[in-house]
Amino acid sequence: MLDEYRDVITHMKEVGGQSALISRIFDKHSELDEQINQAESIKHILTEMEIDIMKKEKLKLKDEAYAIIINYKKKHNL
Repeated sequence: MLDEYRDVITHMKEVGGQSALISRIFDKHSELDEQINQAESIKHILTEMEIDIMKKEKLKLKDEAYAIIINYKKKHNL
């Protein structure tokens, strides 16, 4: 997720401040990604609506992470 900002994310983790928040978002995003992949591959039976809800939540997390990264990047002139 957001591979083009890997250097900014690394900086955030090294310097601190937003590290816990961004880690939580990335962890939740990864968890949802795994659940969606399992559901779509019929390993886990979910309705299309449940899958859509998870996809929307995953996208929301990505948007949150993006906003945090852009704000951090501006603050630290990266």
